[in-house]
Order: sequence, then structure tokens, then C-alpha cells
Amino acid sequence: MQETVYHIRNRRIDSSDLETIRQFIDSHWARGRTFISRRLCEHWNWRQPNGLIKDQACRALLLKLKQKGEIRLPPPLTKCRVGNKRKAPSPSAFSYDQSPMTGSLSRFTDLKLEMARWSPLEKMWGDLISTYHYLGRPSIVGAYLKYIAYIDDRPVACLGWGGAAWKVACRDAMIGWDPETRKKNLHMVVNNVRFLILPWVRIKNLASRLLSANISLLARDWQKFYAHPIVLAETFVDGRFAGTCYKAANWIHVGHTKGRGKYDRYNQCTEPVKAVFLYPMHKNFQEVLR
Repeated sequence: MQETVYHIRNRRIDSSDLETIRQFIDSHWARGRTFISRRLCEHWNWRQPNGLIKDQACRALLLKLKQKGEIRLPPPLTKCRVGNKRKAPSPSAFSYDQSPMTGSLSRFTDLKLEMARWSPLEKMWGDLISTYHYLGRPSIVGAYLKYIAYIDDRPVACLGWGGAAWKVACRDAMIGWDPETRKKNLHMVVNNVRFLILPWVRIKNLASRLLSANISLLARDWQKFYAHPIVLAETFVDGRFAGTCYKAANWIHVGHTKGRGKYDRYNQCTEPVKAVFLYPMHKNFQEVLR
């Protein structure tokens, strides 16, 4: 009988691994899912490039195995949101000045970007994205950074960055990646997972200006938070949009996704096709990533 092998979160899980996982779950059932995932990471020495354990990735792996009927998991100790399903927005805990901001960028004197990650601003970032972005708040596994943009002390935009997509044919071809090299160097690519201009803000050229300003901060901040460099940014633009602000900020359109989605192992292609844009953050990014 052929052994069932899974590939989840870039990790191979065979029958021996499943037995190990079940033993850890049985031994630590009362301690909860987070405790179990952390102990598994330590057992496997499953770590990020900066040495921290891949706790969130391991929890995602456990949930996937549960969905496949391979394991049982203890009930969550705290209620949490799982997956990328959009929930109906709750009434906002914040209040915002929604008077229109219009005209040219030159009319406004003070444009700045504030780091929201690990700060009191992170709740406001989540509130704005949940309320005003058509995709809602993202479920980001692994490293991420969040920014809020202000003009004259009023929030005008939110930007979020996370880990790169595992496999994108047009991106990988441009870089010149084979599977092993991609696996080794993917952590040096970052994904623009959310970009929101607030609906009452209609300032010409603001979006491209913010992208450029954020890119200039991003490499430094990523190194500070996660102790490794990033050399390429990517984003995926839904077909309902033209990607004009990315083009204006000198991002490169390299092709389209195939609509497979994050967990499509069987080429069902049920997700919308999206345009792929890249922004090199290092002049020799292809050599570095190869």
C-alpha cells in the first residue's frame, strides 16, 4: 500500500511525522494548540532565517492535517479567526475624520509613514483594513510589517507586507529559480499583501508616492525586525484593477498567476487570475536570489 505523503507549508509530512505529531498532541492535549506547535517546531528545529521557530506555520500545518482527518486537535484556548474568510465588519472602535481630502499632493505639506507592527497603531491598522479594504484583514503566517500613512496628522492609507508566495511561474522565471534555490532564498522576497487608500482620500499621485516612500523604509525595517535582508518585493493585482499606481512607482509587470491559489496541489485553478508586479530592491537582485 502506497504511503500518503503531504507537503504543507513547505514541509514534507510522511507517516512517521504523522505519528510524531499525534504523540505530541496526546502528550500535551491540555496545554493547547500553541504549546503543541511550539514543541513540534523545537523537536523538528523548524526555524525562520532569523532563528525564531516557525510557530504560526506549524499551527497552519496542524489545521490542514485536521481538515484532512489525519489528526484531532484540542479546542482553542481562546477564540480566534482562522483562514481568509471575510467576516462582516464589526462597528469600528475608532473614529476618523472623513471629510474629503482632494487635490494635488503639493497642497499638503506633511506626508509620513508610521510603523504599526508591535505598536498601539496595529489595532487601528486592522480596523481600517477590516472596514475599508474589499478583502478585509489578511491572515498572515510568518513575518510581516504594517504601516499607516498620515498627511497633516490624518490617516490616509495602510500598507501591509508579508512573506512571498511559495511558487509563481512568471516571477520564478524572471529570477531564474529552480525549486531548490527558491526554497533556500524565498525569505528574501516580500509580498505587498494589502494597500488601502481610505475612501474619502482623493489626492492625485498619492498611491505611487506612498509605494515609493514605503519601499525606501522597508528593507531597513525588515532587517531590524527579522535580522535578514530582503531584495525583491512582489504584489498580485486583481483583474478589476489596472495596477496603475504600481506602474507609476516603477514596479515591473512580469505576467499573471494561473489561478491556482495557495493550497491548490491538483491544478484545479479555482482562484481569480491576477497580474504579477515585482520591484527590485537591489540592483543585482537576480544574482543575489540565485
